[in-house]
Order: sequence, then structure tokens, then C-alpha cells
Amino acid sequence: VQLQASGGGLVQAGGSLRLSCTASGSMRTIYVMAWYRQAAGKEREWVASSTSGGVRSYTDSVRGRFTISRDNAKNTMYLQMNSLKPEDTGAYYCSDGGAIWGQGTLVTVSS
Repeated sequence: VQLQASGGGLVQAGGSLRLSCTASGSMRTIYVMAWYRQAAGKEREWVASSTSGGVRSYTDSVRGRFTISRDNAKNTMYLQMNSLKPEDTGAYYCSDGGAIWGQGTLVTVSS
């Protein structure tokens, strides 16, 4: 399975973006799907994850602003990002929990 992330872009603070992560194969059998991000000069950090059973988790800094979801029928995972802040800027990656990674999609939030 390969993962491909898309949907990044430039947005003003307070704006919204929706990221997508499409798997080349079935996502139904993947227990955990997750989003990570990496700001320039910083380590990659976990942002949110979703289990196949529907359990969703978020890092504290995005809880209430971001929503992770997955559509197994479309083999696609999403990250709806609202009320974006400049500190949300970075490259966003999707992963199956650490073994398989998609290429990053860049999110830039201007103040």
C-alpha cells in the first residue's frame, strides 16, 4: 500500500483547509491511520489518528479545531483543519501508524 497526501496550501489565519490521504490499496484493513506534521527546524509530531473502529485522537494543540475522518470505501483519510493558526504551518504527512508514509503536503498559515 502506498499513501498520497494532498490538499495543502496557503491560507490566512482563521481559515480552513482539508487534507486528503489516499491509499493505493484497501484502507479497511489498516487499524490506525494518522496525520503528522513537521515545522521547519522541528521534529515531526503526531497530530491526529483514527482507528478502524472509529476512535479518534488529537494532540492538545489541535483538539476542537481539527477533525480526522476516514472513508474506507474510498480508501481515503481526511483532516479538516479549521481556525488555522500560524503555528499550524508545516509539512503534513499521513501514515498507517509509522510503517508506511505518504509524501508531505505543505500547509502555510499567514498571520
